[in-house]
Amino acid sequence: MELKRKSIKGMTLALLMLIAAMAGCIGTEDETTEEAEETKAAFLDASDAGYTYASNVDNHRSLMQDLCDIKTAASDSNWDEAKNIYTNGKNAEKSDGSFRTLAGFAAAEGKNHNYDTFYNQTGAIGAHIMAAMDGTGDFEGASDTVRYQGIAKLTANMGMVGYTIHELNAAVAKADAGNTDNDSGAPHNWDEGWAFFHGPDEHWSCSPAYTMKKRAADYGTETNGVSNALAASEQAMVDGLAALQAGDEAGYDAATETVIKNIIITYSQATLKYTMKMDSNESAAKYQAEGYAFWKTMEAYAAPYTDNACYNMNTHTMGWIGSSASAACDAFIWTNGSQSQEENATKDTCYNTMSHTVAAGITSQADCDEFTSNYFYENYGATSMNNVLDLTDASQLGTSYDVSAWLQPVWDHYGITAEDIGTYQ
Repeated sequence: MELKRKSIKGMTLALLMLIAAMAGCIGTEDETTEEAEETKAAFLDASDAGYTYASNVDNHRSLMQDLCDIKTAASDSNWDEAKNIYTNGKNAEKSDGSFRTLAGFAAAEGKNHNYDTFYNQTGAIGAHIMAAMDGTGDFEGASDTVRYQGIAKLTANMGMVGYTIHELNAAVAKADAGNTDNDSGAPHNWDEGWAFFHGPDEHWSCSPAYTMKKRAADYGTETNGVSNALAASEQAMVDGLAALQAGDEAGYDAATETVIKNIIITYSQATLKYTMKMDSNESAAKYQAEGYAFWKTMEAYAAPYTDNACYNMNTHTMGWIGSSASAACDAFIWTNGSQSQEENATKDTCYNTMSHTVAAGITSQADCDEFTSNYFYENYGATSMNNVLDLTDASQLGTSYDVSAWLQPVWDHYGITAEDIGTYQ
């Protein structure tokens, strides 16, 4: 700890030397008194990765180390310590002696993200994390392995992605209102977004940015060993900061959309990976928990764009109708799949005239006629995903799932291509 110069009167040289030994230096005497300041950690320099901060967000950056410490505690099944760090903080000490905490954000209301609205619950992010911490809710009766995955993955991903989205949206709101001051306006919130998404280079292994790195390696979506999603997000953050400072609305809006798009890419890859691996004899429950945490990170931004469906009372199957409304469930007709204009062409397809989709597995007009708007399911792709990732349902384990069909409408909405997602290596 470095002491700044302060007035010291009536002390002996021995006492001065003692202070020097403890503090590392002695300032010269003068007639002023100043508060002692701690030396800033060396890793809190001006930049993290390729992003240079426009304002002081050192305290926000320090929160990333809490994520690493929570993960370490949970890996030893030390739930109390993990919860203590999550709730009370450990590394992000503020000037008043209190600590910034992940729980303080995750349980708060009125934040600039969609999680609370989607789940219809104040502090929805915190509720998910606390279930893993306490072994309740979705984690009721879960093994230590499953609880560890829930704690480690939800805090570092759902928690920090939520933080990031909140700050980016707060920055946009300030910029829209004309406040582009580096220290108090939009750039400061934008800086906080990168602090929460990437954090200090020394601790970024606990960040959402590192999840981008790992999933890109899984799916071959790298360029020269660097995640395409991470590179695009980092460039969007750099460009977005410049746009905010210049009051360029189109620029900072586009940057925000790019970050969200690449979040969807990464957490789609993660969900695909771990639902596919759920057929493992030894680790199916572990993989299900990982898939659960990664899906929950993106669900509020993905589920509204998964396909709607109609239930068939005869075949007990679903007819997918894309984003069409419930009325489309009444629009299935029995027709010929070849689209032949011949009067006597064989009818063999249950086709929807509103959604222009085909109900798979329907082999007769009698079955095709059983679709009705009384059995309409909105966002059924998300419902199906949640069924597979139900941590309390052991019957889901032991099967490898390909959930790409449920995610395809989401990718279409965000303009995500097959090349963006890649292929599992």
